[in-house]
Amino acid sequence: MTIHYQIKPSNLNSHLFEVSIHFQTIKDKEYTLSLPAWLPGSYMIRDFAKNIISITAQSNSQQAIEITPLDKQSWQLIATDNVVEIKYQVFAFDLSVRTAYLDSQRGFFNGSSCFLAINELTTMPCKLTIIPADSIHHWRVATGMPRAKSTEKYQFGDYLAQDYAQLIDCPVALGDFDSFEFEVEGVTHHMVFTSEHYGDRERIVRDVSKLCQHHISLFGEAPFSEYWFITHLLAKGFGGLEHKNSTILQASRFDLPNPNKPEQLTDEYKTFLSLCSHEYFHAWNVCRIKPKAFVPYQLAQESYTEQLWAYEGITSYYDDFSLYRAGIISFSDYLQLLAKTATRVYRGKGELKQSVLESSFYTWTKFYQQGPDAVNNIVSYYTKGALIALWLDLTIRSKSQGQYSLDNLMRELWMHFGRPGIGTEQQDFINIANILCGEDIGDALTELLQSAQRIELAPLLAQVGVSFTPCKFKLLNNLETTESEDYCPYLGAQYTTQPLGVKISQVSEDSPATIAGLAVNDVLVAVNGLKITDKSLQSLAEHLTATTKVSCHYFRDDQLIISELAFTDSPLAAITLTEQDAKLSENWRKIIS
Repeated sequence: MTIHYQIKPSNLNSHLFEVSIHFQTIKDKEYTLSLPAWLPGSYMIRDFAKNIISITAQSNSQQAIEITPLDKQSWQLIATDNVVEIKYQVFAFDLSVRTAYLDSQRGFFNGSSCFLAINELTTMPCKLTIIPADSIHHWRVATGMPRAKSTEKYQFGDYLAQDYAQLIDCPVALGDFDSFEFEVEGVTHHMVFTSEHYGDRERIVRDVSKLCQHHISLFGEAPFSEYWFITHLLAKGFGGLEHKNSTILQASRFDLPNPNKPEQLTDEYKTFLSLCSHEYFHAWNVCRIKPKAFVPYQLAQESYTEQLWAYEGITSYYDDFSLYRAGIISFSDYLQLLAKTATRVYRGKGELKQSVLESSFYTWTKFYQQGPDAVNNIVSYYTKGALIALWLDLTIRSKSQGQYSLDNLMRELWMHFGRPGIGTEQQDFINIANILCGEDIGDALTELLQSAQRIELAPLLAQVGVSFTPCKFKLLNNLETTESEDYCPYLGAQYTTQPLGVKISQVSEDSPATIAGLAVNDVLVAVNGLKITDKSLQSLAEHLTATTKVSCHYFRDDQLIISELAFTDSPLAAITLTEQDAKLSENWRKIIS
């Protein structure tokens, strides 16, 4: 028996998909319908069912069947015939990688936000028929879902999933998109841009294929027969979501390489490549190697794990490192990227209050629903997890005298857990690391994971010829660093430019901004009687001597608040990494097969 799903863009300007489900039933048997509350890789309850409109059911003889709601995302019916058809609409206007979107320009959906599960039949094969909108005939389809024999690539028609889990793991893009393909290790990779772009396609293929080759070589095999990079380009955007044979990315339109400047490697393009690298690595590390709590996923409610430091942290370590190992950036460029990661961890006090295990466990609220206190009270399992991955890599290399590395740990995880589909426990990482090190490092690793303390990386990096130097922030409003001992004014706040003044987005604990009373969302409009812009605030701060008290005016909501502000010299809360000995650094840079 096959569950037949059908989806059609029905009203583009009202952003509505029409969905129907046909399935065989046993007369008088109860069936429960439900929609996931969250989707894998994005750990927050999103209540997708809120977007379902006018759900109805009828029998094979077209007689109405009563549907009874059970809770916010579940319904129940009793079959009155041997076939039931469910019909409903889905409102799709979330321009993100997680849900669904539809307008006159394009369409997109994750199955988790559109396709109701028949709870009693989730292991049954599914057929999805994708129907074009009545008014648009030039759109195409991009998805990693297997195609039926009657359906050609990029065409509307029938797609097949072995069960409900695969059905909702294959997002779909619809539209007049740009697409091109390349092969790595005999696997066809598809690059799709769902909106207008001006990027150098040949350059993208050259660089992304190098990253794919690196990851496949690291794990020893590709666990998919084809792969899809589907990218939404916006005026401003960033994000990604992993799936078993595809990823949905979001980037800014001009992050892509300029075809008129073939040798230019901008920071924005590096960020895009790192995003591709990150999500592609997830095809192994989290889509297949995953915590025991996720085998299988329980999508009706939160699933708690303390292991996200490994799944996102290790992936975050490799995303930038792979750019260097693939020959796209230099080692010094890589050290700059790693230094920014370290700075993001060190600049706040959150890592002194929350461990990465706690960060992983409370991702559902404290990380995915960050409050204005985040920089001061929580730590990211992405960034600090990446530093722990660095510690693991260097520790394994050191204790094994260069015989093994973190690469070997990942291969072991793939062979013993990812490939057979067995979920991991925390101890599994420790056990494999102990074997590779030839000694027990369990206590040291456990201490790093359980404690809210800084990681001592300087000695390990010194062994591989790299200096780890705490230094000052060069500017008020970014992560650029300087090793100069000269005075560098410090506000302890991050902000964005507004038509009138600057809007505060982050305030560090015990900083000049905190003492002045500034808080997130305040709009700073004047300092020392001068109208403020990003540039003028920097210039003013540089011309004042340290601790000089000046007036500041800022709006909180519609109330003007007058306070006193004194810039201080920047604390040594930023990090610089510099290669000191290329011969020694080779012990870290080399790939161990």
